[in-house]
Amino acid sequence: MSNSVPGRSETGAPKTGTWGTRPHARLRVEVCIVLGLSLGQSAVYAVVQLLDKLSRAPLAQGTSTLNAAQSSRQYFDLVYQLLGILFALVPVALVLYLLWQPGRSAFARLGFTLQRPGRDFLCGLGLAALIGIPSLALYAAGRALGITTEIIPSALNTYWWTVPVLVLSAVRHAIVEEVIVVGYLLERFGRFGWSATAAVLASSLLRGSYHLYQGFGPFAGNFLMGLVFCWVYRRFGRLTPLVIAHALLDIAAFVGGPALGFG
Repeated sequence: MSNSVPGRSETGAPKTGTWGTRPHARLRVEVCIVLGLSLGQSAVYAVVQLLDKLSRAPLAQGTSTLNAAQSSRQYFDLVYQLLGILFALVPVALVLYLLWQPGRSAFARLGFTLQRPGRDFLCGLGLAALIGIPSLALYAAGRALGITTEIIPSALNTYWWTVPVLVLSAVRHAIVEEVIVVGYLLERFGRFGWSATAAVLASSLLRGSYHLYQGFGPFAGNFLMGLVFCWVYRRFGRLTPLVIAHALLDIAAFVGGPALGFG
């Protein structure tokens, strides 16, 4: 009976063609698992929801609710909302764990730190203005053309905790999307040997795809947002401004939706 280690020759060297000699294959499986647990799953559901809406009525007659009530009982609804936010961050924890290196944390690798709070906030504010104003125009145009559903940013009942939960939800979305779609995927696509253009396009297409349940206008808008955010990240190597910008955009939409023309 042989005592050799699986995947290695009797001399101890890795066998040609084994799993251990194909790091790219391992990384591709890793990426599929991460996306299957997070935004890749959201993209699949978004496509199915879009087809469902298109098969029922013209897209302009459809609605997309971003923050829905989970219970008619106030404190159970609060618990459900908080649990949803908490568990949505688990894939982010997984990504940070996978990117961690001895002597250098994943936060440092991604530029997701608080080392430059003032500069990061100003950059994030500028990005939010750059993306937010055209997004409102694109939403209005999409509604006029009939290719965008009516977006209802919040269908939560009005409680003392409604606004804080909407803010937490916005921050959750910002962290999940920017850490996974920008920081993690661009790093992994680079490890695959993809060109910068291919990596940015794939990341931006994914961002657009999981917004398809809102219609084709939000798909296009988020694809363009992805291009801008990827360029900023590649240029400055800082994820924090992107998270701030995304959080500000979502807070404005979730809390002040009707004033901005949503719902």
